[in-house]
Order: sequence, then C-alpha cells, then structure tokens
Amino acid sequence: MELHAIEIARPAEDVNVIVGQAHFIKTVEDLYEAIVQAVPGVRFGVAFSEASGPCLIRHTGTDPALEAAAVAAAVAIAAGHVFVAMLGNAFPVNVLNQIKAVSEVCQVFCATANPLRVIVAEQDGARGVIGVLDGAAPRGVEGEADRAERHAMLRRFGYKQ
Repeated sequence: MELHAIEIARPAEDVNVIVGQAHFIKTVEDLYEAIVQAVPGVRFGVAFSEASGPCLIRHTGTDPALEAAAVAAAVAIAAGHVFVAMLGNAFPVNVLNQIKAVSEVCQVFCATANPLRVIVAEQDGARGVIGVLDGAAPRGVEGEADRAERHAMLRRFGYKQ
C-alpha cells in the first residue's frame, strides 16, 4: 500500500473547502440542492467521484471557477465516493449540517479555509481517503488577549451577539 499527501488548491485564499465521502450517483445533485437551499445566492462548485460503473467525476455548481477547482481537487484525490465542495461566499458552518443531512453522505473529513492536504491510500488500483492535514499544528494555548480577540471576531462575523 502506498500513501499520498494530496495538496488541495483553492482558487482564492478566502475559498473554503469541504471534503467528504458519500455513496450514490445522485450525490452531486443532492449536495447542490442542500447548499443552495442553505445559503441564498451562494457561489460554489461541487465534484463527486463515482466508485463503480463509468467511474466519472460528476460536478455542478453556481460558479464556474469554483466548480473547476472542485473538479481539479477530485481529480487529484482520485478516490471513489469522495466529494469536494468549494465555497466562495459562505462559510462551511452555513452549509455543513445540510450536507451531513444528505442521506448518502457517509462522513465529512474536513471543512476549512486552511492549507489542506488529503491523505490517500492506494492499493491495487483503488484509492481511499484515510484522513486530512488541515492547517498548522497549535503554537500555544489561548491567553486572555487571544480569548478577547476570538470573542470580538465572532461578533464581527455576526455569529454571536
């Protein structure tokens, strides 16, 4: 078995990525519906890799560049039943519960705007995601000033009052 660390390219620094595993050919359409219903006017692209039959990467979205980036990530990962969503004007927190509620979604590996590498195992022509490297390792423990900045940031973003 070989392990590969696949770096996921984002078309812009503010683009968020969700990587998960699902099952069934209708996944790409169901993810589309879940995302557009969660955030009106959302810009995104989603790609889903089939694991049987023609083994195509199915894709859709509302933004051609984000859709192309999702497809490029799915091509790089090259593992069956994996989906990649690239979000342009929404945070994962805005769509994550709706994505997890899609009946064929098995798991979500990550939801991030950090530098991202997907760890893929390959054996006998098959590939599967075994985990992700999301961002950087912790550099310390939050202090009072850090806590105050976290509280202020959440309020600036409108997530807390």
